[in-house]
Amino acid sequence: MSKSRLESILPLSPLQEGLLFHALYDEQSPDVYVVQLALEFEGNLDSERLRAAADAVLKRHANLRAGFRQRRQQEGQPVQLIAADVQAPWRLVDLRDHDAEERTAGLERAVAEEKAHRFDMARPPLLRFTLFQMEEERFVLLLTAHHILLDGWSMPILMRELFELYGSGGDDAGLPRVAPYRDYLSWLAAKDRETSKAAWATALSGLEEPCHLAPAGSVEGVARPEKITRMVPAELTGALQERARSRGLTMNTLVQGAWALLLGALTGRDDVVFGTTVSGRPPELPGIESMVGLFINTVPVRIRLDSTETLLDLLTRIQREQSDLLDHQYLSLAEIQHTAGIGELFDTTTVFENYPLDAEEFSSSIGGLRLVHAEGDDATHYPLSLAVLPGRELQLKLGYRSDLLDADTVDSIASRFVAVLRAIAEDPALRVGRVDVLSAAER
Repeated sequence: MSKSRLESILPLSPLQEGLLFHALYDEQSPDVYVVQLALEFEGNLDSERLRAAADAVLKRHANLRAGFRQRRQQEGQPVQLIAADVQAPWRLVDLRDHDAEERTAGLERAVAEEKAHRFDMARPPLLRFTLFQMEEERFVLLLTAHHILLDGWSMPILMRELFELYGSGGDDAGLPRVAPYRDYLSWLAAKDRETSKAAWATALSGLEEPCHLAPAGSVEGVARPEKITRMVPAELTGALQERARSRGLTMNTLVQGAWALLLGALTGRDDVVFGTTVSGRPPELPGIESMVGLFINTVPVRIRLDSTETLLDLLTRIQREQSDLLDHQYLSLAEIQHTAGIGELFDTTTVFENYPLDAEEFSSSIGGLRLVHAEGDDATHYPLSLAVLPGRELQLKLGYRSDLLDADTVDSIASRFVAVLRAIAEDPALRVGRVDVLSAAER
């Protein structure tokens, strides 16, 4: 990128620094932080008009035109270089001449190839669009991007803008002014890091060793995770939601409590640590709810398990302890782990995703097109990760590294997790020590 084409130079957010490290750590292996979103549409779609809308999206959001480099080889802090003018990589794949089975196979093959194609972190944009025409009026739009650019909350915002620009022929006059990502980076720079380090030091005080489920020293692997999906029955989901509402708890707190009990049983520990993904969007920052970028962060959740405590008391304490750390969740995981002084703190993570793509609301902004299906795909480098998606039935997605854990083991973990959720829903007065996790099976 030449200086004449350079718009600005910005620092990185904490998680951006971590993702850049992983991208550069082993450039020959698949990059697990390449994410995808596939949208299937019915209707008369104009591919060139949609391509122009994609260019307009990049023009609106400067941070989507970022390339990432070290200032001086391996010395100094990494920076993101914002290019002044970048077009969206675009490819049209016409599958209409194939029969239904061949179309499906061709789509799956192309999606996998896109996923495997690594980005050059220094060459923007770190995203690309592929439009598959399946039939005369059936299309699949695939967005492939590096996670360093944007998080899951940003995806629906980006897609809504894309199709609003499609409807307006690329004219963004009807869209609100962009709240720039650099405002968030400025907010980060103004934070009192020493106070936050002290808060994390207190939260992790007395922790004697990392909490690892997989074999020691395996966290830095690069194998792309496999996935197991499990649905929590509607009646149990409803009971959990009612339990949370009646006790002033969040569903995320219930998930964290259940995961802590399960992890404690699997590792034989009463002091467990796992990672959690936090939204990272400070409510005091104007326009934060509509910003496009990477705001999430991964931070530790440290939970002490007291066998004499009731499940309700445990959950109440978890929510209180996590609330006390809300103002400090921006700090990078590397800084937090350095504060703890015992290396990698965990190798399992959880996330409660609260940004589902609403097909009905989304389709209303398209005009002439109907969104019939949306599916995202992402992963982490951790041996085991749990994503919980809300709905009439909670959806559990367990990502696991097949070189460390086998499918049967992960399926058993999923069943035990559902059993712990059921115990929370049915008897919150039950003592922690009475929850028989290891012999539990979904009823």
